[in-house]
Amino acid sequence: MASDPSKLQKTKDIGIPSIAMCVARVPNSGRLIFGSSDFKLHEIDVFAEKPQPTAFGGEGHQSYVTGVVLAAPNIAVSGSYDGQLIWWDVEKREPTRKVKAHELWIRRLIISPDGKTIASVADDMQCKLWNAETGEMLRQFSDHKPMTPHDFPSMLHAVAFSADGKFIATGDKVGHVAVWEATSGSKVGTVEAPGRYTWDPKPRRHSIGGSRGLAFSPDNKLLAVGGIGQIGNIDHLDAPARVEIFDWQKGERKHELNNDKFKALVEDLAFDPAGQWLLSSGGAGDGFVTFVSPETGKVIHQDKLPMHVHQLALNESSDTLFAVGHHKIVVCEFKMAEPTAAKSEAEQAGGK
Repeated sequence: MASDPSKLQKTKDIGIPSIAMCVARVPNSGRLIFGSSDFKLHEIDVFAEKPQPTAFGGEGHQSYVTGVVLAAPNIAVSGSYDGQLIWWDVEKREPTRKVKAHELWIRRLIISPDGKTIASVADDMQCKLWNAETGEMLRQFSDHKPMTPHDFPSMLHAVAFSADGKFIATGDKVGHVAVWEATSGSKVGTVEAPGRYTWDPKPRRHSIGGSRGLAFSPDNKLLAVGGIGQIGNIDHLDAPARVEIFDWQKGERKHELNNDKFKALVEDLAFDPAGQWLLSSGGAGDGFVTFVSPETGKVIHQDKLPMHVHQLALNESSDTLFAVGHHKIVVCEFKMAEPTAAKSEAEQAGGK
């Protein structure tokens, strides 16, 4: 039975001294490992009586930690603007392996559903796959241009595995999204979401935007792309949070949501494992969560959060949400959907 987003309640609001850029959750627990703007990894148990983050030690990253995954219950892997991947012993909170993975800033890490393969994307416009156990690079691929149409450096912000691990999607600053077969690295599809790219030529000579979040539906048929709409002043995220849902195999846009309630950047996306809703989150100062029906493209429920959210994690039953961002970690719980009247009557009749 699917969780009911309309019953969302914030149950924890934990202050932290830095900006949490990414998060991984230890299974079946409230233990979160998050990467931070202080160049460190931290661990926190949000269900402790007085949750306090504890920093990992040793010689770690030299810049913002922008990606973290769990390769095993006691092995975390992090990526940073310094271009390094670092493997960590979670129990000892110490590094065990370092790999110079990318020439430019690493933007995101993800791990395959079977836990065997890590994908990293960076501003060198490469997606690289790594053996989660050994640190060996398996393959690399790219379909993304290094420069935008107005000759600014582009960025490769987003990457997602499909639920079965067969496909990987990568998304760049100008809204170009490529879909790859994970085992071969062959490109099998593309979609375009150019409405999320803004160029501001006169006042500041730089640009903003891009595909910041990607997610496949549980059946692999849909691909959601998140970012922000057209911005008037690029020094402020003053445009609607934007989500587009594609039938990626046909290259067709099925739904487009420009969220006027929240003028913000979509940073992360997640589908309910039952396929009943798509969750988007991000921020512009304050943060938000929005639940959309993949079938209709209509908003089911949305709420404000007290900080700009950088990444989300859901528990095993998808009824608890962990969000990390600017100086806060927030936990939200939402209850199971009530059975419909028709179903209840049928169950009662069946029980007679």
